[in-house]
Amino acid sequence: MYQPSDSYERNGAREVTSADRPLIFVVEDEEDIARLISHNLQASGFQVHAFATAPSVLSEAGREPPSLFLLDIMLPGMDGFTLCRQIRQTPTLSGIPVIFLSAKTSEADRILGLELGGDDYITKPFSPRELVARVRTVLRAVSQSPEQPQVLRFGDLEIDISSMTVQVQGRSVLTTVREFRLLEYMANHRGRVLTRDQLLDAVWKETPFVTPRSIDVYIRRLREKIEPDPQRPQYLKTLRGIGYRFELLK
Repeated sequence: MYQPSDSYERNGAREVTSADRPLIFVVEDEEDIARLISHNLQASGFQVHAFATAPSVLSEAGREPPSLFLLDIMLPGMDGFTLCRQIRQTPTLSGIPVIFLSAKTSEADRILGLELGGDDYITKPFSPRELVARVRTVLRAVSQSPEQPQVLRFGDLEIDISSMTVQVQGRSVLTTVREFRLLEYMANHRGRVLTRDQLLDAVWKETPFVTPRSIDVYIRRLREKIEPDPQRPQYLKTLRGIGYRFELLK
């Protein structure tokens, strides 16, 4: 792993050092693949900390939180799905994006990755250039922020766009980056009927991992987090055969 150092000046220009580079935690037990990923990410301006197994990842992340987790699924001992679940249950890490990297290509595995809070899913074999591009895409989604702080309030629901936090009845609710961006988009277009394709284009754009039907998974996860009764949602309404609408509370 690169060791952080201070930026410095050379010929009047600021040099970019490792302190300026996003840190990626790569959890991959195949040494050749881990080396390939690390090389391409480092060559693209990222710091990398590579792990062959999962157990030490959370403790290391607690000391130095990464900008993104890149998780193989089929790891010895604790698998990538279980590690992702633990990341999402850790308040200080829950908002950090997760990309799965796996030889598992079935729709069931991709959906499970979504349900556990994954932000993308890359299948092996993969193009190193595509991997770097998709890491950048996910990190861009995290860094997007409005020019001015904005808080949206609907009944007991509060969405703070500047800090990317959600509260229900004054209680903080943990969301992933994609869940928050979906909720934010729907709240900012409240009252409008939005098709799955519209939501996909608005929130995921360049991410082929997510399909229009995957939107249903995200809506279900959000309902479980913000609705008093997820079976009878007040905010996220279904328009059968069309899409969804963020309901204006009276």
